[in-house]
Amino acid sequence: MNAAAMNASPAYDVDAIREQFPILRRRVYGKPLVYLDNAASAQKPRAVIDRMTDAMTRSYANVHRGLHCLSNEATAAFEEARRSVARFVNAPSPDEIVFTSGGTDAFNLVAYSLGAAGIGPGDEIVLSVMEHHSNIVPWHILRERMGVVLRWIDATDDGLIDPDAFEAAFSPRTKLAAVTHMSNVMGAPTDARELARIAHAHGAKILFDGCQAGVHGKIDVQAIDADFYVLTAHKLYGPSGVGALYGKSDALAAMPPFRGGGEMIDIVEKDRVTYNDPPHRFEAGTPPIVEAIGFGAAVEWMMNVGVEAIAAHEAILAEKALVELGALDFVTIYGRAANKAPIICFNVAGAHPHDVSSIVDRAGVAIRAGHHCAQPLMKRLGVTATCRASFGAYNSEDDVAALVEGLQKTHDLLG
Repeated sequence: MNAAAMNASPAYDVDAIREQFPILRRRVYGKPLVYLDNAASAQKPRAVIDRMTDAMTRSYANVHRGLHCLSNEATAAFEEARRSVARFVNAPSPDEIVFTSGGTDAFNLVAYSLGAAGIGPGDEIVLSVMEHHSNIVPWHILRERMGVVLRWIDATDDGLIDPDAFEAAFSPRTKLAAVTHMSNVMGAPTDARELARIAHAHGAKILFDGCQAGVHGKIDVQAIDADFYVLTAHKLYGPSGVGALYGKSDALAAMPPFRGGGEMIDIVEKDRVTYNDPPHRFEAGTPPIVEAIGFGAAVEWMMNVGVEAIAAHEAILAEKALVELGALDFVTIYGRAANKAPIICFNVAGAHPHDVSSIVDRAGVAIRAGHHCAQPLMKRLGVTATCRASFGAYNSEDDVAALVEGLQKTHDLLG
């Protein structure tokens, strides 16, 4: 059993947690919902739903632009959400938190702004084969349009990045490393602090994809010395349509804006324009106001429950699932790293992942099937697709049992 599971608090009441998620009262095909697709998107607690409803029914107005009561209230709630996200990742200042439309938007922001700031032909960006497509395609666009070179590093069979292999990918032309803090397929934690040390020793910046890591453990951007860190709210028990980019203040100050419009400007005249300071420089137009408020409510909910308590509970579920799925001789599991998150990718012998997902869905068990927006990693694993079961704060050991039972029935049906 891993350390997080051993340190799990007996006070963690999963039944009380489940009561806070209205959707878990649903039945699917006449069966109780067992939701194990959290790595794709998590369900929302009442605290988030109520906070967003309150924002829409009592205090909705555009932010930053008005002087009337509702605008002041909406602005205060919006900026309090920024402060909540800053606390969640231990950013030195809320001004280092840029609200985006999600993780994908954050990656594109950095890619576009760094490209405009001077990355050019022959400059290099280091990526791992485990990256989500959202942390691959923006860099390919720089490759196509500007001649940037992508340097790829492998991962171990358990989804770990070897620091020596990582360092070997650097050269005097390396400008940035963009790597996952936790693979959405393998669930293994990346040694972020060591990778940041290596990148900085070579004069490069480092960006971490925290869209999975952010929900499965405590994040401290100062401790890992990240230059950029990406989050998306919908995996953090918050709404879709909003995410956040953490950036060191000096890094953000050196970057030109990503989009033009309102809010991101200082002065606009016929023959010139000057830009606002970060973070507003990167938040053109009317932001996702209600969604950002919901994002703040979601991370406050996680911090109130206890990020480490949630992680310890999830570690127990991951351990149990790995043991019980591992006992099924028709199941192949991909990745068994120590302290891995409750993200388990597997295949069932003789069955396509899409068929497996469809069959267990009829038993009320929701899992993901496909390449998980990680085609380079699928190629590395020698498969075209996998099934993925991913657990969250509200899942229970009964959910593990339901998954195992569903897989056994699937094998009996298709085998």
